[in-house]
Amino acid sequence: MDERRAHPRLRALKGARVVLPGGHSTFDCMIRNLSPSGAKIILESTVGVPDVFQLKFEDGSARPCLVKWRNATEMGVAFQG
Repeated sequence: MDERRAHPRLRALKGARVVLPGGHSTFDCMIRNLSPSGAKIILESTVGVPDVFQLKFEDGSARPCLVKWRNATEMGVAFQG
């Protein structure tokens, strides 16, 4: 498999929240790896999570995300902007 990431990802184990557009719904998640350009996150289920959302970190900062791949409980996201 070809590596298509712009930056290598570093292992992480950090809590975060997926915030849906409009900010009214959120999902808890864990960040498994992280780079300046994206992350791999683990959720209880990816059902109902749109392809574009905000990832809110424990420190209160947030990054807009675009889903690049997903399976039942994991997603790879690219940070936007």
